[in-house]
Amino acid sequence: MVATYILMAVIAYAIGSVNFSVILSKRIAGFDVRERGSGNAGTTNMLRSVGKGAAVLTLLLDILKGLVAILVAKFIVAKIASGANEAILVQLAGFFVVVGHTFPMFFGFKGGKGVATSLGVLLIINPEIGGICLVFALLEMALTRMVSVGSINAALLFPVLTIFIKYNYIADDYNYIIFGIAMAAFVIFNHRSNLKRIYNGTENRISFKK
Repeated sequence: MVATYILMAVIAYAIGSVNFSVILSKRIAGFDVRERGSGNAGTTNMLRSVGKGAAVLTLLLDILKGLVAILVAKFIVAKIASGANEAILVQLAGFFVVVGHTFPMFFGFKGGKGVATSLGVLLIINPEIGGICLVFALLEMALTRMVSVGSINAALLFPVLTIFIKYNYIADDYNYIIFGIAMAAFVIFNHRSNLKRIYNGTENRISFKK
């Protein structure tokens, strides 16, 4: 059974490693998005470096990666390893697909910060929690005009919500608080440079007029 959990982590990591911002920027604009702007392979840098259409497509595809990883975990339980703990498989899939997005093996282990992929994971694991985190993040982004602030605070909100919302999980026979803390810690770790800029008052802001 341990082999099943390891296999799930590897599959999820491989799914996460398909970095759409790098693929799309090369296809659409002829350059690697990591060579422009912030150097991050994610939606915000795609918006600044390539354009709105490419950014929206990147966002949707990165969310889809999270969804697919969780569905693969569900498939493994249903078709291959019925004796495996479904919730543990789901949580491994959710965590390692974000790790793959951040450290993609197909693109030199330099990827994005995992926010959109984490959102995909949250939306399918528990739509209520995912929806609350999404609305909270969007409100913070609108108020501060800083994507990082909304992303970081939504990540912090996730484990808090798991304490109070203990129902409607895609696999609800295991405690999700530890999973929430691990996901939040990883996303915040990925934003360490943003935290430094926020502290120094130099964090980039988005413009809603462009």
